[in-house]
Amino acid sequence: MLYPTRSQTSLLVLGLALALAATAQEPKAPKSDAEPAALKSTKAAEPNVPKSAKVAASVENKAVAEPVASISWSKPPIAPKLPERKSIASVAETVTAIKPGNVTHAEKKLTEEAAVVRKPARHRGAMISTAEAKKAEPPPAAPAHAESLHWSYEGAGGPKAWAKLAPEYAKCGNGERQSPIDIRDGMKVDLETIMFEYRPSGFKVLDNGHTIQANVGGWNAMRVMGRRFKLVQFHFHRPSEETIDGKQFEMVVHLVHKDSEDRLAVVAVLVEGGARQPAIQAVLNNLPLEKGQEVAGTPNLDLNQMLPENRRYYTYMGSLTTPPCTEDVMWIVMKQPVQASAEQLELFSRMYPMNARPTQAAGNRTIKESN
Repeated sequence: MLYPTRSQTSLLVLGLALALAATAQEPKAPKSDAEPAALKSTKAAEPNVPKSAKVAASVENKAVAEPVASISWSKPPIAPKLPERKSIASVAETVTAIKPGNVTHAEKKLTEEAAVVRKPARHRGAMISTAEAKKAEPPPAAPAHAESLHWSYEGAGGPKAWAKLAPEYAKCGNGERQSPIDIRDGMKVDLETIMFEYRPSGFKVLDNGHTIQANVGGWNAMRVMGRRFKLVQFHFHRPSEETIDGKQFEMVVHLVHKDSEDRLAVVAVLVEGGARQPAIQAVLNNLPLEKGQEVAGTPNLDLNQMLPENRRYYTYMGSLTTPPCTEDVMWIVMKQPVQASAEQLELFSRMYPMNARPTQAAGNRTIKESN
């Protein structure tokens, strides 16, 4: 035997409810004793048959006639035509037309189900799983402070925080060969003489927001340890980042070189107070008016004037002293400092009074120095 489904049962109940509602509103027709014309015509056409046959037939006719006799012959109510069962939502539209007093329990249930279908997905909180709800939530916004904070030498963006400011700055915190260091207990050996190939060249001065930098043109280079390194730029730190046996100097000049395989070598020239320094003055004469601005310097710059007469040096392996603190940088620190006047040191201090990274742990690195 086939049983109606739950949806078919709900539709059947709904149809009965609509029919009852319509019957309750229809006025009753006056009762009539007259037989229907169709019944009279049936009797008139009845043929003559034996009495015994009539008795047998009356038993069969009684079973058929009883339900017919019980039907009122007044005008039957016309139930509203239900829409085709295309969806729960279409049935719900018919249900909502019934007055609240005539809504059965089944109709209420059907209405509730239809309402769920009608609701947009964004309002159907109970129908969305927890996993889907979490997926729909917008991702938490990244802290604006961390993104906007730029590295500096003091405050929240100072050296202790560099490694946290960006993933590429990680070496600033976990590097094992960082610079600068306090140079002491070096191994005194006969180091080779550095061959500086500096000649007068054009240059441009840039205030990059951390220091004053001079980008050098032409072919200025040095030869050391069997390699040739081209000079790219030089810049200043005040006070000096490197210390010698704990002693710090007024300023230091870092001359950054790169070879054909992009390996870096930095020459550090320590600066102390004294006579006016011509190469430093050439840079100061061409200072830009704004940060980020690059100014072409005149006349050409001879960097031989930046080097001390005594070319003995210390050397060790370290890193850049500014983010991203890249390691595997060869450091050459000239043992003899050069001089700069008090006016020159004061002028730089007005722009950058302190732009030096603290010294880092030397660890078990090998430090060599010229005899």
